[in-house]
Formats: sequence, C-alpha cells, structure tokens
Amino acid sequence: MIWGPVWFPCSGRLRMDQTMSERRQATTVGQLPTPAGGDSRVPATLTWLVWLLWVASSIALVAHLRGGAWDLAGVAVVDGLTVVMWVTVTFFSGIVHSYSRRYMAGNQNIDRFFGRVFAFTLVVMVLVAADNLALFGAAWLVMGLLMAALIGHVQEWSQAQTAASLARRYFLAGSALVAVALAALWWVTGATTTSGVASAVGTAPPAVVALAAGTLLLAAMVQSALVPFHAWLLSSMTAPTPASALMHAGFVNAGGVLLVRFAPVVTADARFMLAVVLVGVASALGGKLLKSVRADVKSKLGCSTVGQMGFMIMQAGLGFFGAAITHLILHGFYKAYQFLASGSRVKQKRPTGAKDTGSAGPAGIGVIAVTALAGGALFAVLTGKGTKLDGGLLLTLIVVLTVLHAARGVVTRTSLPPTLRYGAVPLVALPAITIYAAVFRAIEGLVAGLPAVGQPAELTVVHGVIAATFAVAYVAIDRGVHRRSRRLYVALLNVSQPSSDTLLTSTEEYNEY
Repeated sequence: MIWGPVWFPCSGRLRMDQTMSERRQATTVGQLPTPAGGDSRVPATLTWLVWLLWVASSIALVAHLRGGAWDLAGVAVVDGLTVVMWVTVTFFSGIVHSYSRRYMAGNQNIDRFFGRVFAFTLVVMVLVAADNLALFGAAWLVMGLLMAALIGHVQEWSQAQTAASLARRYFLAGSALVAVALAALWWVTGATTTSGVASAVGTAPPAVVALAAGTLLLAAMVQSALVPFHAWLLSSMTAPTPASALMHAGFVNAGGVLLVRFAPVVTADARFMLAVVLVGVASALGGKLLKSVRADVKSKLGCSTVGQMGFMIMQAGLGFFGAAITHLILHGFYKAYQFLASGSRVKQKRPTGAKDTGSAGPAGIGVIAVTALAGGALFAVLTGKGTKLDGGLLLTLIVVLTVLHAARGVVTRTSLPPTLRYGAVPLVALPAITIYAAVFRAIEGLVAGLPAVGQPAELTVVHGVIAATFAVAYVAIDRGVHRRSRRLYVALLNVSQPSSDTLLTSTEEYNEY
C-alpha cells in the first residue's frame, strides 16, 4: 500500500484528511491516467509505430545482406551503415517507448514527451541515411534541438531549463561546426552529397580538407561529450530517465557515425588520424578518472560514457571504423540497460566498516593476467586483428585492457566465493570475447563497402609511445594510484561537477508539476 495525504474538495477549498484509514491509496498496475485525461492513445500508438519501424529496418537489413541496394539519387542512400544503424536506433527507441509508458504515466506532458522521442527517432533515421549535405546538416541540427528539449522536459524546474539551455548551446556550436565542414567540402569539390565528396576529396586542396576534418572532429567531440566538452552531458541529469537512456545509448554515438560517414575526409592525412587517436586516448583516460570521484549512480554512468566514447573515437583514429560502430552499438545496449535499471541501484546503507573489495593476491593476479592475455589472443585469432604489425595491435590492446578491468573487478570482490572469483572469470570473459568478435566481423562486413573504412593506420613510433603510455596510465588508474594525490582528487571533483544551476538541492524540488 502507498501511504500519503489525500486531498478532497470542500467548500471551494482543499483540506487534508488526517486519519490513517483514509490515507490509504491502492497501488495500481499498468499505465496511469494523465491529468489531462486518461484516454490519450499517443503513447501506445507511437510505441507500436516505432516497433513497426524496427521490423521494417530488420527487413531492410536482410534485404541488404541478400544484395539489395537502393537510394534516392542525391538525397539518401541505404547502405550497410544505414541499415545497421536503423535496426539499432529503432530497437533502442522501442525499448525506451515501452519503458516510458509506465515511467511517464501520470505526467501531464506525456504526449509531448512521446512526440519528441518519436520525432528524435525519425530524425536520426534520416541522418544516417542522408546523402545530401544540406539534409545531413539539417538533421544534425534538429537532432540536437530535440535532445535539448528532452533534457528540459519538466518546464517548471528552473534547473531543467538551465540544463536544456546549456546543452542547446553546445549542440548549436556542434551544428555550426558541421555546417562549416560541409560548406568547405562543397566549396572545394562542388559536390552536394557525401558520396560525391568521397570521390572528389582526393583532388581538393589539402588545407581546406584539413579544415573540414578538424571541424568534423570538433563536432564529433561535442556530440560525444568528449573531454573537455563533457559539461553538457554531466549537467543533463534533469532529463527523465528514459531520455537519459536514449541520450547515452544513441545520441552521443552520432559522433562516431559522423566520422564514419566522412571517413574519406578524416583519413586524408595520417597525421590527423594520429590526432584523432590522441583525442580518444585523452577522453578514455579522462572519463575513467572522472568516474572514480563521483558518488551518485547517474553521474558515474555519465562519466563512463565520456570514457567509452573516447574508446570509440580512438578506434576510428586507428582506421577501424567497423570497430567504432561495433563499440557504439554494444555500449548502447549496456548503457541503455544501466540507465533504465538505475532506480534499482539506489540503496540505503549504514556504515559497517567492511569492504567488498580487497587485494587480488598472487592467485588472483595470475587469473587476471592469463584471462586478459587469452582474451586478446582469442580476439586476434577470430578477427585477424593484431596478427600483423599494424593498427590491429592497438585494437587488440584495447581488448586486453577491457578484459583486464572486468576480470579485476570480479576477482577482487571478496564477498564472492573463491571458486566463483577465480573459476568463473575466464568462463565468462572468453565466450563474451567470442560474441564480440562475431559482432565485429558482421558489422565490419556491412560497412566494408563504404569509402576509406577498411584502411587501418600504419604503426609508427608515436603510436607505440601512445600505446605504452595509455596502457600504463589505464592500469595505474585501475589500481587507484591517482587517489594518493589530494590535489588531483579535488581537481577531478571540480572538473566533473555539473553546472551548479542544474542541481536539484532539496527534496521538494522533485515534486511533479
């Protein structure tokens, strides 16, 4: 039973009944009526429509695999990237729509929320299929405006409106950067489509191509909330949880899609690709550091997204655009689940002095090391990456570090029995790597026809220095070495703070209007 005050109209005024028996309210199951009326069919209708879009996208994927290809000349193209992103986006959106029917029940603006989420889905579908440069730029702009509106869904919260305004400024800046890049490419190539740009960029002036590549990278960094453009993401917690799931599982991934779609531009100069790798490394490490100083669940998830998007950009910088798409899809599944389940993570505990984690010990260190190396070797065998002296070695290193982190998290959990801590780690990690490798190979095959996506970067001494530095820093952070510096802790805490005007500081501010 839910206990609380019940208000009754009396002589034109409201009075609160104080008796316990009359303060009982029955718990309801299913969608609650909205204050504006319980007969609205908008949520149910749009939920059905988005699942129908998922079915249609799946059919398009199957047709593409069977050799089907179609496009609307000069406007849109349905290629491997288009179909895989259609299936992914509509699936995530379907989950969010279905979840929101209960989560948003009783909200007086539920129809507006569903309308924006559905419109966002359609705009992203247009974006990933757009071949026309103007259409691509317009879709990018509208996508950002819709997400800003979702962040500020609760109009009565000044904090939500401030967060929406902050995000909108970032998104408008990102859209301006995309517009500059598209205008520069059109000016030097005369092409009005992405496919036309891909075929003509090789003869364009290098300085203009570098300008376009730089602005595209900056736009991707803003969109994916990479360091130092992460403030809008960490300040966006005023958004309803389903909108946050859509943001972290889909919206931030558009930065990777942007680099893949314009791969011929960003791969034109090997030195620029090295800069992309450095940007990814900085955000991967930065997100991991920021996460270590946050206490609340959603802020930790936000910092995790910053780091994971860094990994995605790093993979694109190495020339493995298929790996970048695979990463953003699998990260989307993980982060959508984490946000939609974040309510179950809220616990109230009293201090006990007991710690759930401890030292791995010699046996644990052995299990962690062997599992990580075995995971990397398995990935190399299944994908062929890391077996030659090229960027595949760094891609395999990322897999090794990921397995290392996951294995350490389980082995050091002292609340688990030793047999589970030591024995189950390789039994779970190695099949997971097998699945990841299979998904990677499938997506790599789907995007193989795109221009400039199958050219891994050639290894240089600089790549080696970056890889060694990254590995050492990653392991040091994982071991908590950075916690020894109070100055660093305070600096990270300050950098990871959301805008003060977006924080809800008292319980009463959470009341629904």
